[in-house]
Amino acid sequence: MTDAGASTEQQKAQEQAAILMQALPHMLHYDDATVVVKYGGHAMGDETVARDFARDMVLLEQSGLNPVVVHGGGPQIGAMLKKLGIKSEFSDGLRITDKETVEIVEMVLAGSINKQIVGSINAEGGRAIGLCGKDGNMVIAHKVARTSDGVDLGFVGEPAKVDATVLEQVLGRELIPVLAPIAQGVDGETYNVNADTFAGAIAGALKAKRLLFLTDVPGVLDRDKNLIKELRVDQIHALIAEGVITGGMIPKVETCIYALEQGVEGVVILDGKTPHAVLVELLTDHGAGTLITR
Repeated sequence: MTDAGASTEQQKAQEQAAILMQALPHMLHYDDATVVVKYGGHAMGDETVARDFARDMVLLEQSGLNPVVVHGGGPQIGAMLKKLGIKSEFSDGLRITDKETVEIVEMVLAGSINKQIVGSINAEGGRAIGLCGKDGNMVIAHKVARTSDGVDLGFVGEPAKVDATVLEQVLGRELIPVLAPIAQGVDGETYNVNADTFAGAIAGALKAKRLLFLTDVPGVLDRDKNLIKELRVDQIHALIAEGVITGGMIPKVETCIYALEQGVEGVVILDGKTPHAVLVELLTDHGAGTLITR
């Protein structure tokens, strides 16, 4: 090897050592901690992002963390309904779900999407297990009240009760639970639950150290469109009142507040299409999104 080659190799080794030195304290901080990751439907559409996500989950588990994945699937549900000639209708951002639609929603979420994510994680050397809210009565839902427009959403539910027994049996055994937001209702019916809300309820029941919402935005932005690294709940209320947090970001931060009220230590909004966003957020000094705490 030439002197130049040896110098390059030495430089690479030093860079790798610097990365490890930065990551190790964070790994110790999260040792044996539970981290719930809400994986969005849009991020799942990109093969490279999906593969990176699967690798990240495996690495977290191998590093001593307990990752739990909760996934959505709105675009995929919409595509299947269109294929079957069923029109998608929404009110207050929630899908109006009749008896026929909820059967398709369950098929797509708890079936094809769930097993696709499980397969991706297993292909990267992990041991994922696919579940939904119905398994072990994990999540019991009640019907969502009518929307602000007075629309009956049908079989759309919200978590009424969470029993984390099944997850507690799985975590710490080198298994990665992948959860579809489908739940049994108190009336015995099947309900489609908003994936963000489902993730917040699961994270709260597990007293998770972190809940990560992988979205299509970098996080919460200030007036100048710069990323806000950290926020407290009282600051969020002020930013909404001032018109800094607007539109679709309002329900996102409200879900974060809900999760914190359920017992989660910290919630992060970050861009799910950023390569290895989860690892950057948890294992580096600068993080990748907006951390929200009580």
